[in-house]
Amino acid sequence: MVLDSILSSPHRRSPSFRKPFPRDDLGSWSTLYHRHRFLLTALALLAFLCTIYLYFAVTLGATSTCSELTGSQKALCRLEHAKASIAKGKLKIL
Repeated sequence: MVLDSILSSPHRRSPSFRKPFPRDDLGSWSTLYHRHRFLLTALALLAFLCTIYLYFAVTLGATSTCSELTGSQKALCRLEHAKASIAKGKLKIL
């Protein structure tokens, strides 16, 4: 039957289709680099982009002059900033 021919196939008996690597070459840095070159490149690119993002997030982030105030003083400070930004033609939400 068909099931018997599939089970007796030589491909079913082989443990793996991968190319075997020599035992002494498994731990070298060059082998790790060649095997994972794409992942290492993607990780380096991601780290670079995150660094740029964090730089601009910190340097261009909102610096509020009202942050040290509390309660009604903070609300009045924000209201004054909102009035000033509307007068300039810019609508900014703090």
